[in-house]
Amino acid sequence: MSLTRRRFVQGTAALPLAAAIPSFSKAELSLGSATLTTVSDGSLVLPGSFIFEPMPKDELAPILTEFDLSEERLTPECNLALFRDGTNTVLFDVGSGPDFMPSAGTIVDSLEALDLAPEDITHVIFTHAHPDHIWGLLDEFDDPLFVEARYMMGRGEWDYWWNPETVNTIGDARAAFAVGAKRRMEAIEDAVELFDAGDEVLPGIAAVSTPGHTPGHMAFEVRQGSEAVLIAGDAIGNHHVAFRKPGWESGADQDAPKAAETRKMLFDRLVSEDMALIGFHLPQGGIGRVDTNGDGYRFVEQG
Repeated sequence: MSLTRRRFVQGTAALPLAAAIPSFSKAELSLGSATLTTVSDGSLVLPGSFIFEPMPKDELAPILTEFDLSEERLTPECNLALFRDGTNTVLFDVGSGPDFMPSAGTIVDSLEALDLAPEDITHVIFTHAHPDHIWGLLDEFDDPLFVEARYMMGRGEWDYWWNPETVNTIGDARAAFAVGAKRRMEAIEDAVELFDAGDEVLPGIAAVSTPGHTPGHMAFEVRQGSEAVLIAGDAIGNHHVAFRKPGWESGADQDAPKAAETRKMLFDRLVSEDMALIGFHLPQGGIGRVDTNGDGYRFVEQG
């Protein structure tokens, strides 16, 4: 059964909000002379069906029990990666802004906790253009928030959301996503720089093609010398079923079979290269590593 926009909106409206007081707590790691910090944009409140609907219920049940998850409600963290190397202050995605969910949109407060303001951001690099990743581009007055930043997005992702036919083909559940993305992209049309998979978008930051969650989704390998971290965006979207059953199709992904292929590819790489991982919706700040777990994987939070 498909997830219609009406079902999504009704299901979300019926759910209580996540914690009323947002957390600005952060996780941080050093990468050579640079630092990567995750800053909170709050959390989402989602009906469990948004992810779980296509999954086999009998096999899903023990995973829900293992992770103490509700099949009715999920409240994933929203963790934006912030890279600082002494020259550039780079924010990966911009969060939800004031118009998506009351439980999200706290990025300005989280930056302030680090003694940073939006105008201190030199670059904004987008993984993709879903609402919790791009709607924070505009403030409550519909003006660009990161006024000093250079904006950067993968060419395929830009072309997909810019296409006027996307709103008609994306499906009812995500039609508002397309409208909202296009409106924000129009605000930066003359300032955005487009890149392709494999490009070094900034020194030490390379784009990695990770399609499926959206058609042009990008992850980023951030490397300083022999040390590297993968900023995965939503290519690895949670710490439970995505790890335990990476081959399962998720309702959160626009092209679910392609997204499953991408997850398996990333897990293989992260394990074989023992590379650190930053995930937008992973817990405790979203920084950790991947370990094998039977025929699946597990997320090992940064200690």
